[in-house]
Parts: sequence; C-alpha cells; structure tokens
Amino acid sequence: MTLPEDTNPLAGAPISAHAAYQPSLPLTELQLAVERLRGEVRKVIVGQEKMVDLLLIALLSDGHVLIEGAPGLAKTLTAKLLARCIHTGFSRIQFTPDLMPSDLIGTSVFDPRTTAFEFRPGPVFSNIVLVDEINRAPAKTQSALFEAMEERQITADGKTYPLGRPFMIVATQNPIEQEGTYRLPEAQLDRFFFKLTVEYPSLEEEVAILDRAGSGRHLLSVDAVQAVMYVEELERSRALVQRVICDSKLVRYIAAIVDRTRHDGALMLGASPRASLAIFTGAKAHAAIGGRDFVTPEDIQAIAPHVLRHRVQLTPEREMEGLTPDQVIDLLVKQLEVPR
Repeated sequence: MTLPEDTNPLAGAPISAHAAYQPSLPLTELQLAVERLRGEVRKVIVGQEKMVDLLLIALLSDGHVLIEGAPGLAKTLTAKLLARCIHTGFSRIQFTPDLMPSDLIGTSVFDPRTTAFEFRPGPVFSNIVLVDEINRAPAKTQSALFEAMEERQITADGKTYPLGRPFMIVATQNPIEQEGTYRLPEAQLDRFFFKLTVEYPSLEEEVAILDRAGSGRHLLSVDAVQAVMYVEELERSRALVQRVICDSKLVRYIAAIVDRTRHDGALMLGASPRASLAIFTGAKAHAAIGGRDFVTPEDIQAIAPHVLRHRVQLTPEREMEGLTPDQVIDLLVKQLEVPR
C-alpha cells in the first residue's frame, strides 16, 4: 500500500520514485493503523496534521513527547484523543506548584487488617500519561519522572515496580506564561524523544473551526473518538519499525549531525547520544509510515529538528541576538554533505 503524498505533512520527498516499488516488509497493517488513528483525531481536531503525525511517530518509536505552544491550540485535547484511539490505559496529571512526588508515583498506606504497609500506585502507573503544564511543578516533583521515563519503572520504599507496556508520557507546556513556572532540568528534557512546537492555525483552518462551531460540531468530545488500535497491533508495528533498513552512510550522517551540535560556535550545550538514537528510530518510523522499508536523508532531515531543539542550548551572545535553536539546527544540517 502507498499513501498519497499529501497525507504525510512531514514528507520531504515522494514516497517512491517508482509506482511499482514494493517494500520487502509487510507495512500495510502499520499504514492502515496510522490512517485509522489520523481519521479518528480529525473527527475533533481541525488542522495540526504535523503535530498528530509526529505524535504517531513517537508512539511507534516508544518515545515520550513534550508539546509546547500558546493556550488554545489543542495540545491537551490531541494527547487525550491519541490515548482514546488505542485500547490501553490513560491517566492525566495536572502539574501544580504544590504537587508532591508521591502524588505521581504513589505512596505506602498502612492497612490495619494486615498490620502492614501497602503500596498504592499513583497515576503514573498507566500506559499513556498526559502531564499537563509540566513546567508548573518544582524540581523535586520533576525528578520523580526521571526513572519512569528512562527505565519504565518506579522505585518506592526500596522496592521496584515495573510500569506497563506501552508507556508514553505526553507533556504540555506554555512558553508564554512565566509566573509560577519552573525551568525543566536538562536531564529531563533529554529524556523526551521529541519536543513539538505547535503553531497557530492557518486562515483556512480557522475558518473551518468557525464553520464547525456554527454547525454545532464543536461539541464533539473525546467520547466521539473510537479506539481503533490494540496493544498487540502497536507492538507488531514497533517491531516492523525496528526492521527498517538504515544504510551505514546514513548512520554516519545521523552521528555527524549530532556531533556538529557539540562543536558549533552558537551552542554552549550539544546533544547527547540519546539524540542520535532518537533520530535513528524516528527516521525509521517516518520511512515506515511513508511505505518504505529503508531510510532516506529526507527522513532524517524531517525528524532531526524535533529531536534536537530541546537538547541544545544557545550561547548567551547568540540568544541575545535573537537566534533560535531551530535556526542553528537548520543551518548546521544544511552545512553537512548529504550522503547519496
């Protein structure tokens, strides 16, 4: 199966130069599942196709996502819809300045019947966990997520509790409001597979939103969305993504992009090896969604900005000049020779 090119807003090139191309991997089930998920989300969300596709790539890559954007851009709603589309567990945590680590991971409660302490799991013990306004909780609470995000487990009172599969954190934050917010630690940012920046809708999309509101369809809620993917299907799709071929030249290209961030004069902090692994896996998922069993340079270039923007830090001089991480990443990628 080959999806129409215009259904993939991330595509940097046509899916295949030859209409007769047939991948060696059975990607049809994966592509159909992605189309079903997209279709369900479109029942409620107007536009934001790029954000939705990147969320699906992160889901197939077993990665966490940080979504940043101004209020009212459907960040929280999209995350809830994604969870609703999958036959799996979902929990939402509203981060506030008074939130404690035990409010996330759980706590031990004394049971008088057994005269022993019993661990009561917190909301992080779910499959897709929405962390709303993640930058409103202090560092002590932020650190409670470190182990869960990296090792898929929680340690409490000296005992380790594994988290279920799948396990994905989708966090949102507002970049505009600074009152009552805390900067996320670099160690936590590095654990996010993607950082997505959500833009305002286009004029045509805004008109479509108003038209839908005028017809009463804006009253559609997450209950209008059906679960269209089972966990077993998701695991099969993830296994297929891992089998997508990435040529050795492209592996070196990924490493070169990440290495360049560590030596660029505009950056005082470069990306970690986690970034290389994220680009590697994300490019494979991007290729699989596009109907290919091999990675192209365009796959890597489409994924790299979302992997790198939260892992690099500008020097104070460049920041004062108004330069952004996205601009630096775009420039350094263009400076590297593209393998063919």
